Amino acid sequence: MNAEDITGVILAGGRGSRMGGSDKGLQNFNGIPLALHTLMRLAPQVGEVLINANRNLSAYEAFGAPVWPDALPDFAGPLAGFLTGLEQCDTPFLVTVPCDTPRFPPDLVARLSSALQDQDAEIAMAAAPEEDGQLRPQPVFCLLRRELLESLVRFTHGGGRKIDAWTAQHRTALVPFDAPGDDPQAFFNANTLAELRQLEQR
Repeated sequence: MNAEDITGVILAGGRGSRMGGSDKGLQNFNGIPLALHTLMRLAPQVGEVLINANRNLSAYEAFGAPVWPDALPDFAGPLAGFLTGLEQCDTPFLVTVPCDTPRFPPDLVARLSSALQDQDAEIAMAAAPEEDGQLRPQPVFCLLRRELLESLVRFTHGGGRKIDAWTAQHRTALVPFDAPGDDPQAFFNANTLAELRQLEQR
């Protein structure tokens, strides 16, 4: 699978309620807005990057990528960003990445792509170890086939909002990121400003 066949979407459309309502993607991580840091990390792995945001659209547009708000009303969650990405991408595949996990792997897309093809899956989802050593799915890190758009439209328009409830309807490959040399903090996400400062210090 060539990188040019994959569009990346950065999920930055949340309310930021645990950050006091701040727009999470515009908070600085080591002096760079989180969403821009994510864009710089994702861009070498894909052919094109979109940003899904619902506020401060001009600030996101300044990062140089197309910006699309949710197609669903009322901050409907990450699946609304999945839906927006699938509706706007012109490539056979879409990869989703949240804006608040700045250390995600630089080979994320390559490993998801390999698993999708090897297992003839419709979705490849990252899984990372928790502190107890157990692998836990990371459902906002997904590689999707574009033809899943119709399924996701039906699910979300029927009121569905949970990623795992939708992905359970499709052949999903879980891709472990627990090899020697993998960053154990790669999928640590910053939900609060304190967690963001903590992540900077690491």
